[in-house]
Order: sequence, then C-alpha cells, then structure tokens
Amino acid sequence: MQRLAEAGQSDDELMALCASGDSRAFRSLFDRHGQAAWRLAWRLTNDAGEAEDLVQEGFARLWKQAGQWQGGQAGAGAFVSRVITNLAIDRSRRKRPEPVAELPDSEDPAPLADALLEGADLAARIQACVASLPDRQRAAIVLTYWEGLTGPMAADVMELSPKAFESLLVRARASLKSVLAAAGIDARLLPGDAA
Repeated sequence: MQRLAEAGQSDDELMALCASGDSRAFRSLFDRHGQAAWRLAWRLTNDAGEAEDLVQEGFARLWKQAGQWQGGQAGAGAFVSRVITNLAIDRSRRKRPEPVAELPDSEDPAPLADALLEGADLAARIQACVASLPDRQRAAIVLTYWEGLTGPMAADVMELSPKAFESLLVRARASLKSVLAAAGIDARLLPGDAA
C-alpha cells in the first residue's frame, strides 16, 4: 500500500511516490511550489490566463518526469521554474509584438485620490517596463529580484553558467534602467538593486 504524502517529505521522496502513481504526493508538490510557479509565470507573461497555462504545463511535465527523476537535484520547484521560464521565452518569440502605447511626455501633476491607486499604477508601469525587456533579460530580472533566486540558482533555471548569467544580468539591469528612465520612473523604487 502506498504511503500518504506528508508535508515533511522532501521533493525527492514525493517524486518517488509520484513515480508509483501517488496523486496525493503530486498534490503536495503542487501545494509546495504552485504559488511561486504562478508568480514567476505571471511576471514573465503579464497575463493571468497564460500564466495558468504555463503552470499547468510545468506541473504536467513534472508528473511525466517522475519515473526518470534522479534525487539530489535542485528540486521540483527549480524544475518547474526552468520549464516555465523556457516556455514563456518560447511563447513570446512566437507571438507577434503588439504595439505599445506611447508613454506621455510628462507625468500628470495631479495627485491620485488614493495612495493605493498610486501604488497600483506605479506597479503596473514598472511591470510594463520589465515586460518590454528582451525575453532572457526579463527572465534574469524576474528570477533575481522578484523571485529572490541567487545568481547561481537563477543561472541553473536558465541553463546558463554563473558567469554567463552574471553578464546577462548586467545587460538586463542597464536595459531596465534605460526603459525606466524613458518612462519617468525612478529606478530606486525597484526591489533590491534591480536597476
């Protein structure tokens, strides 16, 4: 009889149970990594529906991988993050770019009625700036500054050497700083030192 998947089990133990068809173990993996996967997918696509599709595909591939899973790897979360990042980049390359509305020459001097609306507006503008970056640069910024991955972890997700990832991140920061300046956004408003 199969053991019930417990919250204290490692990803490797849960994947071994998944290999034997234990759907409860798979549910435990989804509960453990699903929210982070959706956040990553949404930040890479800026589209809730597409983010859900990417998360579903990422976890479907994780389920299919269960029989070949080798313990001691970075874990199920890293596997799903890698799949989502690669799928998002592939999908954005296939899409025809939509014209971006031109940014106003200057910011409206009238204050918004509510500070919450102001914060939401700024967040949307920053997201639009991040979304305008080339695919791999956007992925590097999102993985590092919004998802909090270390350089080596993000390099692993993007299947790059740490040195190649560092170079990509330097280019991404410079591009983002330029885009933010053009949009009239102070780069110091970003998390960490993203710009």
